[in-house]
Amino acid sequence: MIRAHAGARPDADALIQDGVRLNYAELDDLMDRIAAALQREGVRPTESIAICASTSIEYAALFVGALRAGVAVAPIAPSSTPEQIVGMVADSGAKRFFLDAEVEAAISGQPHDPATPRTAFEAFEAWIEPEGAVPAPVDIQPEWPFNIIYSSGTTGTPKGIVQSHGMRFQHVNRAEASGYGPGTVSLLSTPLYSNTTLVSFFPTLAAGGAVLLMKKFDAKRYLELAQAYKVTHTMLVPVQYSRMLALPEFDAADLSSFRMKFCTSAPFGAALKTDILRRWPGGLVEYFGMTEGGGSCVLVAHEWPDKLHTVGRPIPGHDIRLIDEEGREVPTGEIGEIVGASAAMMNGYHNQPGKTDDATWVSPGGTRYIRTGDVGRFDEDGFLTLMDRKKDMIISGGFNIYPSDLEAVMRGHPDVADVAVVGVHSADWGETPVAFVVSKGADAAAIKAWTNERLGKTQRLSDVRLLDELPRSHIGKVLKRDLRDGYA
Repeated sequence: MIRAHAGARPDADALIQDGVRLNYAELDDLMDRIAAALQREGVRPTESIAICASTSIEYAALFVGALRAGVAVAPIAPSSTPEQIVGMVADSGAKRFFLDAEVEAAISGQPHDPATPRTAFEAFEAWIEPEGAVPAPVDIQPEWPFNIIYSSGTTGTPKGIVQSHGMRFQHVNRAEASGYGPGTVSLLSTPLYSNTTLVSFFPTLAAGGAVLLMKKFDAKRYLELAQAYKVTHTMLVPVQYSRMLALPEFDAADLSSFRMKFCTSAPFGAALKTDILRRWPGGLVEYFGMTEGGGSCVLVAHEWPDKLHTVGRPIPGHDIRLIDEEGREVPTGEIGEIVGASAAMMNGYHNQPGKTDDATWVSPGGTRYIRTGDVGRFDEDGFLTLMDRKKDMIISGGFNIYPSDLEAVMRGHPDVADVAVVGVHSADWGETPVAFVVSKGADAAAIKAWTNERLGKTQRLSDVRLLDELPRSHIGKVLKRDLRDGYA
C-alpha cells in the first residue's frame, strides 16, 4: 500500500517529526534499503527483529521496512527494566536488535548474546543498503507474524502477543469508516512500541495520510503541533485528554481541522467524554479491546451522547459474550467476564502455549474466544458497560465490590482530582477497599467520611491515602499492583 501511494503521490508527506518530513517516495526507497539490508544479514521471512528506542522517523521506517521483507517486529518499551529488555529480546527470537544510545547505556551491564547482533540507531544510515537498493520480493502470507507486542514492561513477566498480517489488516480495513484518507494528518504522541499507537499508525499510512510523531507527550506542544499542521486525526489515552482540557489556553486553540479523535487502553469516564464533545471539534470514538484481539467494541460518542458511560457495541463481525466463573454464559443485564472472537485474534503468546490456553474460552459450539479479564454488563440496547478488571474485583466478607463503583462516587467530591481504589488483605473480611487520592485540598479523613456516607455498608473504605499523583503506565493505565504492593 505504501508503494502504491509512492507511485501515485510521491511528494506527499508520510512521516513528520520535529520539522523533518519524509515523503512517500523517500519512505518507499528507505523501506527497500532496510528490507535489502535484512536480507543481506540473512534474516528470513517469518523471523523477527527487536527494536527498543524512543520514537523517531528511523524507528517507524525500520518497522515498515522489516515488514516488506516479511520479517516480524518486536517493539520493546525502553521503560522496562534492563533485565526485562534483554529477556524480551531473547524471548522474541530476534535475529537483530536495534536500540538507541539511551537503551544501550541502560542494558550495558546485562549479558550480550552474540547470536543477536546489535545495531545502534546512531549507526543506522551506515547499516542500511545504499540508495536504489532493491530487495528480493517476498510473498507475504496472512498467517505470518506481523509483530510481537509485549503485554507489560512495568511489573510481572511480559508476554509476547503474536499478531499476524491478517489481524493487522483487519485494523486497516476499518480506516475508511474512521475517515482516514490521503488528506489525513494523524498526530501520535504515544510510543511506537504500544499497540495503542499502532492501531492508528498503520491505518494512516495504509490510507496515504501523514503521521506526525511526538517523541514525548507534552500538552502545550501538542496544541502547537495540532494547529501548525492542521491535524485531522489523533489517538490519545484518557489522561492525555484530561491534561489537554485542563490547559488555560485550550479553548483559544484553533482545532477546527480535527475530523476524528480516538481513545483506548484505559477507563474513559463519561464526564471526560462529555467535556471533549463540548469543547473539541470533530468526532470522538472509543475502542475497547485487547492487544490479543478477539472481540472489540466501539462507541461513536458523538452519535450516542446518552451512552457515554459505556464502551459501545461490538464491532460488526465481532462476537462478544459474558461468562461466569464456571464458564457459562450469563443473561443480558447480568455481570460476567468479557470474552470475544473475531477475525482479528492473536496467533497466541510467543513460546507460552499454557498461557495461550489460559486466555482461551471455547464455546459449547467449539468457537475459540479470547478471555479479556475484564468484567462487564450488556444493557438492553446491546451497549457494554465495563465494571472492572476481574483481578481488581474486591471480595469483602463474601460480597463482590467493584472499585469502579467506588471511584465513580469519589469523583463526585469537589476536592478529588484523581482516584484509584484497590483491595488489600484484611484479617476480618478477606479483602477491604482502600482509596488512593490526588486531592485538591481536603484531607484523607474528610474524604473517607464523605465517601462512606454515600456507599453501602459492604462497600465502605477502610482507608484513604493521599498521593501527589497516581502511578501510571506509558499509556495512562493506573498501576494498581504498585498501589497494592506499596500499601502492603
